[in-house]
This record gives sequence, C-alpha cells and structure tokens, in this order.
Amino acid sequence: MGTKKVAGIIPRVAWILLCLRGTTGEEVCDGSLVSNLQPSSFSSSSQLSSSHAPGFAKLNRRDGAGGWSPLTSDRYQWLQVDLGERTRITAVATQGRYGSSDWLTSYLLMFSDTGHNWKQYRQEDSIGSFPGNTNADSVVQYKLQQPAVARFLRLLPLDWNPSGRIGLRLEAYGCPYSSDVASFDGSSGLVYSLNPGSRRTSTGVVTLKFKTLRNSGTLLQAEGQAGISLSLELEKGKLRLLLRQGRTLSSEPRRLASLGTLLDDQHWHYVAVELHSLHLNLTVDKHTERLQIPADFHHLDIQKLSVGAVQGLTSQKSVRRNFQGCLENLLFNDLNLIELAKLGDRKVTVMGNVTFSCAETVYVAVTFPGPQSFLQLPWTLSSSSGGVSVGFQFRTWNEAGLLLTFDLLQQGGVVWLYLSEARLHLQVHKGGKVLLELSAGSALSDGQWHFVELNSRRGRLIVAVDKEDGENVQASPSFPVAAANHLFFGGCPAEDGQECRRNFKSFQGCMRSFTLDNKIMDLILVQQRLLGNYSNLLVDMCGIIDRCSPSRCEHGGRCSQSWTDFRCNCSDSGYSGATCHSSVYEQSCEAYKHNGNTSGSFYIDVDGSGPIRPQLVYCNMTERNTWMIIQHNNTELTRVRPSLDVDQLSVHFNYSSEEEQLLSAISQSEHCEQELSYHCRKSRLLNTPEGSPFSWWFGGPGTGRVQTYWGGAHPGSHQCACGLRGDCVDPQHYCNCDADRTEWTEDSGMLTQKESLPVRSLVLSDVHRSGSEAAYRVGPLRCHGDRKFWNAAFFDKETSYLHFPTFHGELSADISFLFKTTASSGVFLENLGIKDFIRIELSSSTQVVFSFDVGNGPLEVQVDSRVPLNDNRWHRVRAERNIKEATLGLDDLPVSTQQAPTDGHVHLQLNSQLFIGGTASRQRGFRGCIRSLQMNGVTLDLEERAKITPGVRPGCPGHCSSYGSLCQNQGRCVERVNGFYCDCSTSAYAGVFCHTELSASFKSGTSIRYTFKEPYELNRNSSALPSSIYSDTTLRGENVSLGFRTTQSPTLLLYVSSYYREYMALLINKHDKLEVRYKLDSSREVEVLRSGVRSLTNGQLHAVTIRKLTHTVSLQVDQNPREVFNLTSDGEFNAIKSLVLGRVHESEDLDPHLSRLASLGFTGCLSVVQFNSISPLKAALLHPDTSPVVITGPLVQSSCGSPASADPYAAENTHRISDQSDSVGSGQPLVNAIRTDSALIGGVIAVVIFVMVTGLAVTARYLYRRKDTYQNQEGKRVKQEDSPDFPFNNQTGSQNLSSENPKEYFI
Repeated sequence: MGTKKVAGIIPRVAWILLCLRGTTGEEVCDGSLVSNLQPSSFSSSSQLSSSHAPGFAKLNRRDGAGGWSPLTSDRYQWLQVDLGERTRITAVATQGRYGSSDWLTSYLLMFSDTGHNWKQYRQEDSIGSFPGNTNADSVVQYKLQQPAVARFLRLLPLDWNPSGRIGLRLEAYGCPYSSDVASFDGSSGLVYSLNPGSRRTSTGVVTLKFKTLRNSGTLLQAEGQAGISLSLELEKGKLRLLLRQGRTLSSEPRRLASLGTLLDDQHWHYVAVELHSLHLNLTVDKHTERLQIPADFHHLDIQKLSVGAVQGLTSQKSVRRNFQGCLENLLFNDLNLIELAKLGDRKVTVMGNVTFSCAETVYVAVTFPGPQSFLQLPWTLSSSSGGVSVGFQFRTWNEAGLLLTFDLLQQGGVVWLYLSEARLHLQVHKGGKVLLELSAGSALSDGQWHFVELNSRRGRLIVAVDKEDGENVQASPSFPVAAANHLFFGGCPAEDGQECRRNFKSFQGCMRSFTLDNKIMDLILVQQRLLGNYSNLLVDMCGIIDRCSPSRCEHGGRCSQSWTDFRCNCSDSGYSGATCHSSVYEQSCEAYKHNGNTSGSFYIDVDGSGPIRPQLVYCNMTERNTWMIIQHNNTELTRVRPSLDVDQLSVHFNYSSEEEQLLSAISQSEHCEQELSYHCRKSRLLNTPEGSPFSWWFGGPGTGRVQTYWGGAHPGSHQCACGLRGDCVDPQHYCNCDADRTEWTEDSGMLTQKESLPVRSLVLSDVHRSGSEAAYRVGPLRCHGDRKFWNAAFFDKETSYLHFPTFHGELSADISFLFKTTASSGVFLENLGIKDFIRIELSSSTQVVFSFDVGNGPLEVQVDSRVPLNDNRWHRVRAERNIKEATLGLDDLPVSTQQAPTDGHVHLQLNSQLFIGGTASRQRGFRGCIRSLQMNGVTLDLEERAKITPGVRPGCPGHCSSYGSLCQNQGRCVERVNGFYCDCSTSAYAGVFCHTELSASFKSGTSIRYTFKEPYELNRNSSALPSSIYSDTTLRGENVSLGFRTTQSPTLLLYVSSYYREYMALLINKHDKLEVRYKLDSSREVEVLRSGVRSLTNGQLHAVTIRKLTHTVSLQVDQNPREVFNLTSDGEFNAIKSLVLGRVHESEDLDPHLSRLASLGFTGCLSVVQFNSISPLKAALLHPDTSPVVITGPLVQSSCGSPASADPYAAENTHRISDQSDSVGSGQPLVNAIRTDSALIGGVIAVVIFVMVTGLAVTARYLYRRKDTYQNQEGKRVKQEDSPDFPFNNQTGSQNLSSENPKEYFI
C-alpha cells in the first residue's frame, strides 16, 4: 500500500517540478492536466454505451470505444472534468473519437470552482465558440488568451460532423494554483494597522481577488491622516473608488472612478489599487483607469487598511453595506494579509467570523439566449392554496420580453407577466379581452437581479417587484387566478405558442431562485429531463454580458445595449458612425474652403478621429489664403493707466481653444502670425540689445518661454520692427518707444515664428513713472495653409510604392484620402498580418473596394460610381472599420455598409509594413496621385517618404480640373503648388469664389462716372490693371448685364457716351418698361428698343442682359423670353468715352428727354454691373483710388442686390468714412471704451474726433470731386498682397462676422 502511495506521489512531484521549471526564470505553465485523472473525475450529460463513457475521453487514448459519445447528439450534451483542485488552465486540445466519423466542429468552453454557476470562456471578450476538428485523429489545440483558474472544466458541443455524431477526446494544459482565501459574512472583517513607529507612506499597492452574490458593499477602506480615507465600494455591481473627509460612511464622498460591471456574478474578479502620491491607478479585471487625487487630499498617508466590515459601524444599515463574499490573495505592498491573519500576526486584527475558505451559496441560474427559449415547470394543485404563488429573479438588458404565462384553471383565460418599456406588466386575457391589467417597477432592464413575486390568495392578487426596495401592486379580481397545470417562463413552446409569440417578445436574460407554492425548484433535475421541460436554455449559468463596460463608444458617445447588441448615441459629440469614431468636422479651414464653403465660424477637428476635441474657429476665406482665426479674451487695444505703486503689469491671455487644439492647429499650418503692438508716451519698451528689457512676453507651448523681441522683428534680435528697417524715431534705439518721448508713438508688427506662438502673457514694467502712458494690443492668432491637406505623392509605376510602419487599428480604424488617376485599377494601400489583412483598391474604373479580415473570413465593402473614376480628377475615399460594421464612402455617393458578424473576432492584428500605392508582391500597384492620407487621425507624410523612394515623386499638381467649378460668375481658376484660387478680375463679383454680389444703394444725387482711355492713350500701355478696369474704346458689340431694384419711373439706369457724340442708354420709361436707346450715328435719329416686360418699378430685384453684335441686339429681363431687335444704323460704337451709373452731370450731348432723365438721377439699387470686360460698380466700390472712376454724392454698399434683401434703402449700421480714424492728434491711439481706464479721457478724445472729422468732411466736400474712399471687403481685413482686387492695407483686427451691413461713402 505504501509502495502504491509513493508511486503515485513521484509522478505528481515530477509534474509540479516540470511546471515550475522555466528557461528564463518565469513560470512555465503547460503541463497535462487530464491524462492522469481517474475515470471518476469525468462526467457527462449522457453516454451512448458503457464503452462510450466520459472516462474514455483522454487525448490520444484508444480505450473503450476510443472516446466519449452521448446518447443523443444535440446541443444539450456536455462533458465535464474535475481537476481535483483549483488549477491554472492555459490551453485546451480536442480530438475526435478514435477510428470513427465522430468529432466536434465547434464547442463552448465553461469553467467553475464548484461544479455549478458555470462561466463561459470568451476569446477577445466576444468570441464564445471554439473551432473543433476536421477528422477523428488530428489534434486541435488552442492557447487561452487569458489563463483560467478553476477546478471544473465543461465542454458543450455546438456542431459536429454531419455524417457522424458527437465524439470527443480532450486534454487541458496548465499548472497548480495556490492561494489564500477568506470568507466574510457581512459583519466580519480584517484590519491591518501600520506600526506606530513606522514611517507613513503615500505610496501603496493593494491587490486582491473577490467573488460575491451581493451587488453592494464596502470592499476595503484605506485610512490616512486627518480623517481622510479611500474606499472601494460595490454599487449595483460596479466598483467605485471613493474619497472621504471624515471617519464615518455618512460623510459625503467624492467619487474618483467607477469601473467594472456585473461584479455580483459569484465569479472571481481581480482588483488592483496603485497609489503614488497623488497619482492613482485602479484596475478591475483587464481594465485600468488612471486618475489624479485632488490636491486638497494630499495627506493621504495610509495608516490603516480595513477589509470587509468597516470598523466602528454596527448598525443594521452598515451591515448591509459591508462586503459579503470571498477574498483571495489580499496583498498590501507585497504583504499577504490573509496569510498573516491565519498565522495570528498582531498587525492584522480579525473581526467577527472570518473563515479561511470560500463558502459559497449555490444558486442555479438559467440563461434564455434566444427567441426559441422557454422553461416549463409543472404546477401541482394544492388543496390549501386555491390560487397561485410564484417567485423568481431575473436580470436582462432588454426592455421587453415575456417572463411568465399560464392558463387559468377555471375561466379558460390566460395570464401574461411581461416586461414592456422596462416595467413589469400583468394582464389576464379571456376571449380576446383584457380582464385585468397591473404594472409595477421601473428601469428593470438595468442588468441587475430583480425579484418578482406573484401571489393570488382569497380573492386578492399581489404583484411585487424587489420586495422592500421595490413596489407591489394589488387587485381584487372577480374571478379566481389559479394555474391550470404548467407554467412557462421566458417563452412558449413552438406547438402551442402562436398567440404568445404574436403578442410578446421572448425573454432574453437570466432567471434563478424559482419557487412554486413556496417550494424551491431544482433546476438540475430540469437539466436532466427529470422535471418539467425546456428548450434552448443554458442551465446552471448566467450568460449575461455587459457590452457597455468598457464602453466601445468613443469620444463621449453614450452606450446603451440589449441582450445581443449595443448602440452608441453620438449626438452632441461631434463624431459619427456606429462607435462615434469618425469626426463630422473637417480638419482645417482649408478643407472647408475646398468643399465650397465661404467665410464663417466652423468647428475644426485637427486630428480627425484622434483624442483632440473639435474647436470653434473663424475661417476667413480670401482669394489667396484661407485664414484660421482663434480668439482670446482681449484682442482690443487696451489702455494702461500709470500707477506709482506697481512696478510691473502682467497680462495673461486665455484662448478659446484648449492647449492641444492650439498646438496642433499651429503645427499643421503653413504660416501663423499674431499682431503685437505697443502705443506709448514716455513708456520704454525693450531698451537696447545689450541692456535688460523693460518689457517682455511669453509665447509658445504651455505657459510659454520668455521672448525679448517685438512684433515685426526676428527672434533673439532684442529689437522692434523699426530697428530692422532702420527707421526708428531715435537712431540710437531699436524701438520707437525706447526714445522715451512725450509724443505718442508705437511699435507694432506681426510675430511669425510658429515655435513662439501663441502669445501667452505680457509683462510691462515702464508704466509707473509720472507722465507714462501706454496701450497694448495682442491680436488673435491667425494661421493659413494646411500642410496635411496638400501632402501628396505621385506613383508613376505599378511596381512603385511607399512603405510605413505597421498600422495599428485593432478595434477601430478609419482611413481617408484623395486620389486621381488615369489608370483603371490599382491598390491604394495594403497591410498584412499572419491571417488578418486590410486593403483598399480601385478594382475597376468605376468601383472602389475596401476589404479586410479580422479572423472571421474576408469581408468586402464596395462602392460603385456611375462616372469613371480614372478621369484625372480628385476623388475622396473614406473607409472605417469597427467592431460593429465596416463602411466605405466615395465622394458624395451613398455610404456602403457591411455589418460585422455577431460574436465574431474583433481584433485586427497586423504585423507587416504598411504599403501605400502598391503591395508587398509589387503587383496591381496604383498609378496616379494620393493626397491627404490619414489613418486614425494621423496624416502620413507621403512627400517626405517620396523624396527618398524611386518611382515616387513628392507633390501632385493640377487642382483646377477638380476644383475649378467652385469659381463662379466668370471667375478664373488659377493653379497653385498647394491648391488654387479664383481670379475675379474679369468678373463683376468678388469673394473667394467670385460669388459675392457687389451692390450699392443710390440716391438721386449719386453718380459713378467711369472714364475709358483718352484717344491719345490708346497706343500707350501704361497700366497693368486687369481688363475689368481698362478696355478698348471701339466696339463692334456689347455685353451688358446688371441687376436693379427701384420704385422710380421714369429713370436712367446706365449711360455710355463716346467722343463722337454717340451713346447708349438703358432706362425705365414712364410705363415701367425697359428701354435701350442707341445713337451710333450722329447724323441719324436715336433708335429706341422697348421691352414688353412690365412692372419693373415694383421694388423687386430684376436682372437685365443686353447683347449686341453688329446690328443685332438681344434683350432679356429676368427669366422672360429673350427679345431680339435689329439696328438700322452703323453697328460700331466708336471711341467710347465714359460710362455713368446714376445721375449724369454732363448732358450736353443728350436729347432733351434723356437729358431730363439724366438730371433726375437714380434712386434705388444697382448690383453686379458689367460692361463687356469691365465692372464699373466693382471698380468704384473696391478700387476707387486705382481705377478711372469719379464718385459724386452718397454711395452706400449694401446687400440690396441680394434677392433676400427686402429693404434696399435701409442705412442702419452704415460704416462711414469719417468713422475710420485710427488715431488722433499726435498719434494717440483710440482704444475700446470698455478697455480704457478713464472715462474722462475717452470723452475728451470723442469730442476732438468729432470736431476734426466734421472739419475734414466739409473741406473735402468743396475741394474734391474725385472720391478718396475706404473699403473693407465683406467686413474682413485683408492684406494687400492677398489679391489684386484688394490693393490697399488695413489695420489688422478681429474679424467682423457679418458681411451684410451696408457701407456708406461720402465726399
């Protein structure tokens, strides 16, 4: 006998030593666990015969019939192995039954500590099934991604060889598992106290495992100084980390974190708390949250650790809040507290009844996974009852589902107990009528266990939910409520459940603790078919999964779920898609412009799907550049008041964008600038380059670095702009203000060094002397250009490609880029793994395909285009793949979607290089251009990689073919290296796309006279201005177009004269009709062409087009049919002299009738006036100083030419020239009244301004006939070099968000 014992011990010791041996010092855990077990360790649902018993199911063994086979091959069978003790399991292997056609093709794997309450093992937290075998002899082994610790292993067949039956041999691999366990009953606990003389520490690490059936309770509490404590508490199955100030649980806690879910499932859960000063990491199972403890709790030096019952709390309520369950391997700074308690160490105090084993209450639950699931339990009539008494618990995520139904004993009716809108409802039906209806409870689809009890006794019906914490409702029906024979839970049998399925959804969730007539139902007997009946159930387990913990919804999307799926609510997040992954906003103002947007406020997302949130900026779209403008809290010119008791004035600027948003926006821009100006009188600025500066500023990331140069100068120069130019007021200094004069002067300019932007703060020190006065201005941050948007590469061969590091998009991936090509096919990008891959390609000239494999087999998403994609124009591709779906978008075509398989593999595992423009095989490569390639919000630098790669060229010209259509109204698209712009010089419109109509309100005295070239100038070429300003003076044809709005009749709209007393006039006659008068021969009468369109003076906007070619004139008003006339006189218009809009002052060449009209002037609105290639109204409004126009009388630019404008004569909010003074007197700056420090000074300044401007206006009225004007196009201040249409400079200022306010011009 002793020999046998030794013989049994030696192999086991050898196996343990083998498991502990490792080549690198780490534990090797791959020993065989099943092969040496006795047959009694095996059990099964059934067996085909004694030779097919479960004891024969050992890998590579031929005993008995060569393996296990059940009596019936269906999905209710199982094979179970008892390993004898809790063991670490790292792998499983399966094999078919020897010499047969019996093997499994897929199966489920379950683990348990007790042989009950099984837990399904899932790969990647979603894959429930394991692939099995393809024949009877080969071995298929799977290494578990996360080792399992359990005593019992159970395998459930799902599918098997269709030509055979279920047959199985198996093996499990792993190693022994040792632990120290303690049980707590709700009033017991452990307290660990540090020695009074030991050094207190703010660093501590607590690790443990726990299991419990209670969804609430305090797990542990760490106490520090001054009553500060940190506690881990279960609340509704989630673990919350709370911080308290005070020694009782009644003190209001501060929640730091919440992690985990469904932690009351009576399975082991791992917890780690790592405290390092004020930094803390909380880990629950595989998920970690990193956080920072508030600074006011910095005294958290751990002095005592309480586990289970919190010391000092003895009330019944506190007992309910204490932890009840088991703990394992409780470590504090590597001290095993459970082991110390077992050894009786004085540092650990045991309170109450703590047992050092895990005593578990066994609850047998059943899972209802689908629509065919139901549980049938028999109802035995009791002589004493005369009614029905049913109780059970359930948990689910579904808001609707049938819980219980049964037929009435005598009435022939039926009782339905069901969930609807997460409330419990009871209905009694008979003959299609509802005899009784009750409802109770709320939010019952929260995944928590809820108790339901239905009692009918002595004429009273009671429905209770959650006992004392819930709600119960009662009724007194006129009929007895008693069950006939069977009770059905969760659903109905297929043969007699038509009404059930028609009226109610099947229940999906878990149930347990069934009591009928106060008798507990044994569900193991149900599983063995010895009690009741069931279909499609998983017995002795609850398979609920929280798909929202951790949430797969990104960027703050809100997660909700059902039993089988989850949904993300992306509203108000700024992101879209099934998981709120992709940004709905563009990444720059440049991108918005190329979508056809004009100036305005936009949200931009600088990193797309990355972690940086969208930010609101102003995009100023000009002809040449697209400016992104980011404001801060003070962009106004601000007065500094002298103060004798202040040595320095420090000013800080807070920007509308967050730090990461600011720095990313600056980084991706081609150019950034910020105005920095200082207006001074006896207030020095920088001193000399050798001396200490009087003032400085901080700029750059964070709080910024000290900068001692000023706007317009170079970094490190210790100078201002005048110092670089050499024109400072005092040549001995490098700043105007350093001259220390009593007259007002200034130093201003742009800061353009991106590394020093934005300006964070200013420090001004020379502001305390008597007589010192100063004002400062820090403008908004302005950036233009998007280096990411235009980053491109040209692939000229099918074998050429660019390679980048492996793309990491395991759970979610988005890819976007633009391409243009003349080829009919080619691979845009490809990245391979061992089995997984991802690829996007042009499969034909009209189709783009996005294909990938994450382990479920290849999937494809494709978009077909009706037009060829190889048209050498830019096309945009957007692809996204997440755990729910894959989408592919092409240009503006509908997005194509492919749903991911339910409970499939979700991790995309790649390991090769990422190939762009080709493949690893150098076949099917792409020929053409790829631009702005972004993967998960990161832009790949194609240009830099192309510079060092043969067969690939950086950059890709030719954008007008794609974006030229954005240029409207005869605007011309002009190519740039990075992009394009619209040249509006030949258009009567202005704006970034030549889309802005130019309109002006005329009064009776308003006149615009445009002078053509003098005769002696015809052979001179002295002007480089565009053709819209100068044109030839002998015409064989005219193209005239304009819009007008007036109530005046008759009136003259346009008049063109020549040096030979020839003219053309466009007018509205007294009958409200349009007339065109031509006099092309001075010896002949005027020819009058009258339109038949009436009511042109109704105050509405009308459009007129006149085209003359030699003798033929066509006239069109609005959308009316074109009218054609023939002239009898000479078709040439010789030596044209001038064009007049409005009142004609020189009317000696006119006939009396026309002269009378000319003297009346025009009252109304004219817009977009064009005469051949010139635009006289545009010249007057935008270029009055550089074009040959003379303006007389008031001229108001407004939006009256817009069809939406109802009041063209409104002059509110007019912007007068006289209001545009920027300084007064000796250069003293005008500052915003809100920012100035003295109302008195402001009043004096206002009086001086009014007097001087009034004098200037009166003087100008009498001295000048030709108007000197000021124009600020669309309310945006634009630099001179931005466009030939804006040939002047303005003071840079904050943008005006409205372009609709009319501007009034006076002389």
